[in-house]
Amino acid sequence: MGAPEKTFHRARQTRSRMSLPEVVLWRLLRRGGLAGLRFRRQHPAGPYILDFYCASARLAVEVDGSTHDAAVQVQHDARRQTWLAREGIRVFRVVAADVLHDERLEGVLAAIEQAAAEAPSVPLRGPPPPQAGEAPRLRGGLRGAVRCDAAS
Repeated sequence: MGAPEKTFHRARQTRSRMSLPEVVLWRLLRRGGLAGLRFRRQHPAGPYILDFYCASARLAVEVDGSTHDAAVQVQHDARRQTWLAREGIRVFRVVAADVLHDERLEGVLAAIEQAAAEAPSVPLRGPPPPQAGEAPRLRGGLRGAVRCDAAS
């Protein structure tokens, strides 16, 4: 699930311009603050940037403000969600207003924790491990070869 350099650059920029609901949620998710789950903020995934991503649960948490109600944005979100699903990433959407109301925030956090707990126990994508007695496969040719086994 690599991302183009352009996406990495945009992700770095968006980290410094997070919306208020994203900042509030990030303060609660960072450093394993929610059930020990590790989240990354503004994480690049292919051509997209995920608001928050938990790699162990293959879960993206998206904070949706009012702009996500526009028809064009709804279509974009559907294309994005389809692409992420093909990559094995589930998307959990949170309404921005719910993050900003203390009485709803606890429910949002509980729902995120539940969504992460429901993660299928599917290994991360990648090459299968070598069979017994099989030499590890290399990728990238002889020059700059990279091991492509469980150690990489």
